[in-house]
Amino acid sequence: MNKETVLVIGASGLVGSEVVKILKSEGVNVRAATSKPAADASQVQLNLATGEGINKAFEGVERAFLLAPPGYDDQYALLSPLIQEAKRRGLKKVVLMTALGANASNQTPFRRAEIELEKSGLTYNIVRPNWFMQNFNTFWIQGILQQGKIFLPAGKAKTSFINAKDISAVVAKLLVSNKFDNQAFDITGPESLDHDEVAQKISRETGKGISYSEITSDAFMSGLIGAGLPQGYAKFLVLIMSYLREGYNAAVNGNVKAILGREPLSFEQYTKENRATWK
Repeated sequence: MNKETVLVIGASGLVGSEVVKILKSEGVNVRAATSKPAADASQVQLNLATGEGINKAFEGVERAFLLAPPGYDDQYALLSPLIQEAKRRGLKKVVLMTALGANASNQTPFRRAEIELEKSGLTYNIVRPNWFMQNFNTFWIQGILQQGKIFLPAGKAKTSFINAKDISAVVAKLLVSNKFDNQAFDITGPESLDHDEVAQKISRETGKGISYSEITSDAFMSGLIGAGLPQGYAKFLVLIMSYLREGYNAAVNGNVKAILGREPLSFEQYTKENRATWK
């Protein structure tokens, strides 16, 4: 396996960068594909929106991790050319990351990509993570820092938030192992929390008075647009947040433990690691 090369799409992102780190620590050759100019021979610049760089990215690789970066609501348009190129080159293994609930309808862009991979003849895994814990120190952080509030239209629903480090660990394991071939995995954290409980846990760790404040979907949409997100992607986030609010993201499963042999990281571990970001 160590002589093979693994392509990691989104190698500078939250999940991809950790996948690269894990694989390299295990002695695996990595081809890191990002939207940034290549810094050395192990990297390649790839524009998923235009397809520029796909051929170069796949040259000489045997396995690949595929994902669609945030900001695009038609994930299929970005992922399909990658799946087609993987098929053309006859890769030994492809791991695709979509999102929890992607398989609820065969018409969603993510599910269309999953189906294309399933029918490709390639050996594959599909990973569908729940909402990231890291959203609270990235996407939702402005309200926490400025007003001590988590502003979301999430209602009182619980969510089994997952640490992005666990997602990366699962992806890295599936890339180099054939134990779980041709399976799809919904992956969750170890417990299900509502946003009041999330706020309490962040408050306890930081000593700050953080609370959850429910807002309307329209207000959420306006905030996303105001933050510079494309309208199509903002609508996508509003839609999947509505599923969260209805309770579809509450279930906890044991897939992380089944793959990694350990329990997923807790929300308390996440808050300890990211305490400084909320200061």
